[in-house]
Amino acid sequence: MPDNFEAPTQPEATLPQVEPLPSCPICRERPVIAIDGPAGAGKSTLAAHLARRFGFLNLETGAMYRALALKAIENDYAFDEEAPLLDLAARTRITLEPQLEGNRVLLDGIDVSRRIREQDVTSAASQISIHHNLRAWMVLQQRALGAAGGVVMEGRDIGTAVFPDAEVKIFLDAAPEVRGNRRFRQIAPTEVPTTRQNSARQSPDSQTPEEQRVAKEAILRDLKERDYRDRHRAESPLQPAADAIILDSTSMTLEEVLARAEQIVHSHISAE
Repeated sequence: MPDNFEAPTQPEATLPQVEPLPSCPICRERPVIAIDGPAGAGKSTLAAHLARRFGFLNLETGAMYRALALKAIENDYAFDEEAPLLDLAARTRITLEPQLEGNRVLLDGIDVSRRIREQDVTSAASQISIHHNLRAWMVLQQRALGAAGGVVMEGRDIGTAVFPDAEVKIFLDAAPEVRGNRRFRQIAPTEVPTTRQNSARQSPDSQTPEEQRVAKEAILRDLKERDYRDRHRAESPLQPAADAIILDSTSMTLEEVLARAEQIVHSHISAE
């Protein structure tokens, strides 16, 4: 496949309002690539790259939780009460429009692609995702979106709960300190979770060393809290699938991670 390959135009993916059929690998026309891992590991970057490289649809399941979390925030819903959240989900339309660099996310027709990346939404999504019935509802929608295959799906439990029969499973990981530093460099200035308002409005390069230290510590603390919630939740805790390939990027460059992931996909697809 040439290096300048670009994915073909794909139809938008919209959460269906009916229960989809169970996962059926025999029924799939193309493979499913499942990418799991903790927050800040670089799953979105890897998924977008693989989708472009192999001409697959990139479905970011985390964006679905974030969109619902945003609606809960806007409507002042408690994150620890599952029944109201399920009712809210039933009245919510989340649309993923594939782009070259990920997905454009629409919440009830409104573009929230940037808003759902902000710290309050990220934290809320982690909190609402612990609910058993809400996760079950989300899994049904995610299975419907990827039923025909030809998709790259990334999240926390794609290879263990959503598509345990995925043809390719990658568990992308990295040390918390490395993930925190990467997130610090990538995060938008207004999203930096620091106790100082003035430093929150500055880019990382314009902050003083002390402001950078405070911001990095806050990001690392948030990542560790999310890791704990994800790994210890009762429903679909974060863990590699038994047949997943662990890709630890702690000591790897982005180019090395992408190249290794391509090798993994090629080897599995060739075997199939």
